[in-house]
Amino acid sequence: MGIVRQLLEDKSCQVWYVTPSSSVLEALKLMAEKRIGAVVVVEGGKIVGIFSERDFARKAIGGQITMQTPVREIMVSPVYYVTPDQTVEDCMVLMTQHRFRHLPVLENDQLIGIISIGDVVKRLLVEKDAEIKSLEDYIWVNMI
Repeated sequence: MGIVRQLLEDKSCQVWYVTPSSSVLEALKLMAEKRIGAVVVVEGGKIVGIFSERDFARKAIGGQITMQTPVREIMVSPVYYVTPDQTVEDCMVLMTQHRFRHLPVLENDQLIGIISIGDVVKRLLVEKDAEIKSLEDYIWVNMI
């Protein structure tokens, strides 16, 4: 079973963030520039929320926000997170249960990365392919 630490090694660990007082426009510009789907919201060195394209879309449709609305008004909080030693399966369970697509990774209360549902699915597929290959090899060896 893969662990989160291995998953982070396979990707860039650069994490982009905004503050709770950042405007929705500032957050969306950062996300567009960095080609990411979510940003962590940090205040006083602590994670206080996550803001994603999905959060924006849901609130914008209802006309509840403007581009100057502070991120704090629509960010998701509290924030669920995982540690580097948890399994990729743990991440999938947490993301599926709570219906979110981005998950911060904390080690010793420090943010060291963020993983997406795409990262998790990709890793699980790689693991399943390796397992299938191993089983196929086992079958071939034992047939001879």
